[in-house]
Amino acid sequence: MIQSEHGTINYRDELVRKLIHLFSLSIPIVYYFITRETAIIILGILTGVALFLDLGRYISPAVGNVFYKIFGFLLRRHEVDKSKKNLNGATYVLMSALICVIILPKVLFITAFCILIISDSVAALVGRKYGRNKFLFKSFEGTLAFFISASIVVIFTPKVYNGLFMEYLIGFIAAFIGGIVENISFGFADDNLSIPIAIGLTMWILYIILLPNANLVLTGVPN
Repeated sequence: MIQSEHGTINYRDELVRKLIHLFSLSIPIVYYFITRETAIIILGILTGVALFLDLGRYISPAVGNVFYKIFGFLLRRHEVDKSKKNLNGATYVLMSALICVIILPKVLFITAFCILIISDSVAALVGRKYGRNKFLFKSFEGTLAFFISASIVVIFTPKVYNGLFMEYLIGFIAAFIGGIVENISFGFADDNLSIPIAIGLTMWILYIILLPNANLVLTGVPN
């Protein structure tokens, strides 16, 4: 057993949670091939269903029994606290995806959301197993793992201009900001919301400053 910011957890269960979390990569992958309007409809329906089930478990014992029987092993301590009625991470992921699709250009969403899914998982697993040095609210090792993995994601995600160094620099800066946000989000904000919003808005601002003439539209794909 290891200690995390949410209490004592089983590392194997955390690994299972993060492997399931990686299935959320289907969101940016599917969004790449469909229009923004279609994505909003699909995510709106999925988010509505998730909220119904997530909140329903606190209201209806029958819903709660089914919910915990299926998803109970994936939930952290703060996600089963009936006094606080917290939402679970999967619901926050869907809410985050819906909000980010609405507010961000597709090219920024794909990078920001891929970083959330991959780097948040890497940071949690590295930090909880190898974290030895405290940095802000979490471990230096976990935050460094977030930044390194996020920078790798930046290299492989779509760009407005193929091969333009400034775009990669924008992504690396946003990856750094994302690592800091992931570190400090504990306690007052769910990082499934804060990370992609912070990364996406950081990239958007940097594009406006450093590449003011960039048209943030991916060519050859639905937008």
